Amino acid sequence: MSGDHQTLALLLFSAFVAVTLGITTWVSRHRHGSAEEFYTGGRLFSPMENGFAIAGDYMSAASFLGISGLIALFGYDGMLYSVGFLVAWLVVLLLVAELVRNCGRFTLADVVAARMRERPVRIAAGTSSVAVSVLYLVAQMVGAGSLVALLLGGTSEAARAWTVIGVGALMVVYVTLGGMRATTWIQIVKAVLLMAGTLALTVLVLLRFHGDFDALLTTAAERSGHGKEFLAPGLAYGGGWTARFDFMSLGLALVLGTAGLPHILSRFYTVPTARAARRSVVWAIGLIGGFYLMTIVLGFGAAALVGTDEVRASSAAGNTAVPLLALDLGGGARSTGGTVLFAVVAAVAFATILAVVAGITLASSASVAHDLYASLKRPGRGRKPRGEVAVARLAAAGIGAVAIALGLLARDLNVAFLVGLAFAVAASANLPVLLYSLFWRNFTTRGAVWSVYGGLVPAVLLVVFSPVVSGSPEAIFPGVDFQVFPLQNPGLVSIPLGFLAGWLGTVLSRERADEARHAESEVRSLTGAGAV
Repeated sequence: MSGDHQTLALLLFSAFVAVTLGITTWVSRHRHGSAEEFYTGGRLFSPMENGFAIAGDYMSAASFLGISGLIALFGYDGMLYSVGFLVAWLVVLLLVAELVRNCGRFTLADVVAARMRERPVRIAAGTSSVAVSVLYLVAQMVGAGSLVALLLGGTSEAARAWTVIGVGALMVVYVTLGGMRATTWIQIVKAVLLMAGTLALTVLVLLRFHGDFDALLTTAAERSGHGKEFLAPGLAYGGGWTARFDFMSLGLALVLGTAGLPHILSRFYTVPTARAARRSVVWAIGLIGGFYLMTIVLGFGAAALVGTDEVRASSAAGNTAVPLLALDLGGGARSTGGTVLFAVVAAVAFATILAVVAGITLASSASVAHDLYASLKRPGRGRKPRGEVAVARLAAAGIGAVAIALGLLARDLNVAFLVGLAFAVAASANLPVLLYSLFWRNFTTRGAVWSVYGGLVPAVLLVVFSPVVSGSPEAIFPGVDFQVFPLQNPGLVSIPLGFLAGWLGTVLSRERADEARHAESEVRSLTGAGAV
């Protein structure tokens, strides 16, 4: 890319970073230092503000860069991500949002521990939340690296690595200084920018084809090199029984995983009431629905205007399809319009990554401090909220370091695909224990612990022994082969195992479920009586 692209994109990105750091600094001066302030922003956000923040949290680099790239490469099959990510919110709205807001205080473990023995449940749920968060963070780091590689012409691996490190350092600053309040406002600003940028690109693509969507699809099919197969199922997931099972596994993970994501669940605690939590989700669904419809236009637009081969040549995983599309829509590589539009899209994508990693880091550091630290420290010491907040800030730095290291390892994988893995782990480990706790009267502590580990351990192991890590040219370690599990996404196996483990643990437990605590939890979840 030309120096103009680099300079303008970096200026716009620097402006966003300056604004968000300003917000963080302002918030840090007005904070009270309490756990409630750090974890939930004082529960002062309105449903509309929280809805924008949820959308900002959810519309990640996977959505903006990864999904459009997959559609540009695989056509119809790439749309599965758009559909899965959107449909998942119906599960959240109907089964989770209001009940979680009523039962919990800061984290997923609060909901489960309301009727169980706290220590084992918090350790299990905290471990699972951190694992999911780190996987999700890796995807954002890979997105940041891909964007910078394109910005710098793909010539400098060192610059790519330093960008990943820089994003990690910024997210730690946002979380440690500003907590939930700063993170929320960063996500709101980012959601507005992302929606505006995506809408502008969508309108430009449709104007290029005079509003004729059929012409857009036909051109995309012609330039993809696959003809009509590009618009039909099977290009990515039609190569045999393994591909078909992978398709089902991915769909299951996407639809069920959102309800188990720690950084999404933590957003329901930032509003004052359960009704506000439900209205937040309605706002979020409207924003997210519009956004995912537009990613379909952008994906096919990239295939039609840029060409599938050029997208693949720039990034084998398709992560740079949208910036390349912006360059073309603005008039090409040497034009002023192309330079400006490319720079704007690159800056919005960076903003997207920074906002999402801040939200995920906050949720995972809260799990470390509120669940793991509080459970593992010596009994007899009371829980000190200020001490927890200090641990959460340290945890943010540690989680950031792990995410940076893994992001550098997985730099050549598609970001939407990586998020699919995080969704699979969330659906396997967090969703079963959450649903059992909310809806099963006889659920016990052993069932809760078995449910978490029975989903988490198989999901992680199946990923390690899958083609994602070894045994294929696109793997993280292409030079070795210890692949045993044939599917790329473990959801089809690990999600049922999580539910089965929870049922078995409860059935085989000598402990009887606490009827009184269940009744109290049920009334609280359904009515909000006694909710924090």
